Amino acid sequence: MAGWSCLVTGAGGFLGQRIIHLLVQEKELHEVRALDKAFRPETREEFSKLQTKTKVTLLEGDIRDAQCLRTACQGISVVIHAASVIDVSGAVPRETMVDINLRGTQLLLEACVQASVPFFIYTSSIEVAGPNSYKEIVQNAHEDEQHESTWSAPYPSSKKLAEKAVLKANGCTLRNGGTLYTCALRPSYIYGEGSPFLSSVMGRALKNDGILKSTGKFSIASQVYVRNVAWAHILASRALRDPNKAPNIQGQFYYVSDDTPHQSYGNLHYNLSKEYGLRLDSSPGIPLSVMYWLAFLLEMVSLLLSPIYSYHPPFNRHLVTLSNSVFTVTYEKALRDLEYEPLFSWEEAKRKTGEWIGSLVQQHKGALKTKTQ
Repeated sequence: MAGWSCLVTGAGGFLGQRIIHLLVQEKELHEVRALDKAFRPETREEFSKLQTKTKVTLLEGDIRDAQCLRTACQGISVVIHAASVIDVSGAVPRETMVDINLRGTQLLLEACVQASVPFFIYTSSIEVAGPNSYKEIVQNAHEDEQHESTWSAPYPSSKKLAEKAVLKANGCTLRNGGTLYTCALRPSYIYGEGSPFLSSVMGRALKNDGILKSTGKFSIASQVYVRNVAWAHILASRALRDPNKAPNIQGQFYYVSDDTPHQSYGNLHYNLSKEYGLRLDSSPGIPLSVMYWLAFLLEMVSLLLSPIYSYHPPFNRHLVTLSNSVFTVTYEKALRDLEYEPLFSWEEAKRKTGEWIGSLVQQHKGALKTKTQ
């Protein structure tokens, strides 16, 4: 395990940055290569402060660029592939989603074979398992149960096919005659300070007099703090390189959640922000069955208009189902095989995320004050 190196794709993203922060603390790690399409100036500055005994190299390049990936993988021991496009609203074209999430993963696997990288960890998603229907109830799902998404929507289908490619590649022969070993992690809904989705939710609420839109009123879901997801990746990198643990992990996938209480998405957002004056919408919502069929009609309108006009519905059946289902998972297999235990408790995660949300509230108030002066 001595003298190893790691490439992290999507390193400038919400999760990728946390993985980098934890990686540089690992023993015998001599280099971390952080790959992303572009790094924000503040991210560059943040990573420059991590230059300790572990070298942090920033690489800008596209996950769809085969030559870029071959260069990035040279001399690397472990690849953590966290790069992806996340979109459940239909705003991103299907071709783009498939090209990045699926084809980009396939190109990276090929680059690993050519560069003889022996270990590959894929950041998958709970959405490759479901939910498939808001009428179906799945509680404490585990990996031995047969749960697989049936959606043709670009995000779950591209992530599912990419995960299959990663797990199928386990055991393939590398260019130097060695063997590639892979595994996949399936995080549930990731929250935490800096979350682009949470930022959007809070931004809309602040513009709406502090009222949180009652998204996911009928859901009961697993949610996981971002730093705990990053920690699971570190443990997977250790376990895959450990000859004693590796045989149980190779070619496997793992659900990643933590001790955040199972709750609706709306309640999660409220519990994270109520200390700062935000509140849930108390107005009666549209019945779920009506929402679902309305989403279907909007999708049909979008399809009919597509030859002459690009119309993106405000919601679709996949999003309605995802936001209003009872679908929870357990992390028992990750505990057993990866020795995964959350680094942060629910109370710690809530406090850290809440403080960040508090800063967003203060920024909003400051902007309003400036506007009225």
